[in-house]
Amino acid sequence: MSRRVAALVLAAGASERLGQPKQLVQYQGQRLMDRAIRMAHEAGASPVFVVLGAGYEALWEVLQGNPYEPRILINKAWKRGMSTSIALGASAAERVDADDLLVLTCDQVTVTAEHLRRLMEASHREHVVASHYYERRGIPALFPSFSFHALQELTGDIGARELLQDDAVLTVPLLGGEFDVDTPADLERLQMMQAEEDPSYLMPPVE
Repeated sequence: MSRRVAALVLAAGASERLGQPKQLVQYQGQRLMDRAIRMAHEAGASPVFVVLGAGYEALWEVLQGNPYEPRILINKAWKRGMSTSIALGASAAERVDADDLLVLTCDQVTVTAEHLRRLMEASHREHVVASHYYERRGIPALFPSFSFHALQELTGDIGARELLQDDAVLTVPLLGGEFDVDTPADLERLQMMQAEEDPSYLMPPVE
């Protein structure tokens, strides 16, 4: 019997250090938020929830055109930290009777659908499975339904980090998983990555 894996894309932050909504930053021809939704969908997750918070009205409008029709959750308590978004997503996963919840951010650009599938395949409903990078465990991570209550009890801005330190947690390597788009320097690095993938990216238009 197949498992029902819901996904939760965390996109509620204000991107204060970046100075613009990271959710709308373009990479490989897509907004980061749309790319994360696509990766979750291609990995086989359904439904895909997206948590919005800061500036949610504008982001809501943008998501109306997303072909994967994500389910939007509004976190009006987003200032209290990432834990509030994860708790909201765990409650939503419970309501749809999901067997697992796949949690990912919108700005980890090294995440692929293949990596998300590996997280899903490693669990067998018995283990939390975390990504492993930069000598630590982090998200994307897969949480079986037995952990939904603990996710709903999280507080603060450290997300699910404490839950990922248990010795029973399995890990899947994620090369470059520590890179996300938080600062102007990160954005510049992202633009250079795009230029390396597609040299025409930074070329001026032909008159």
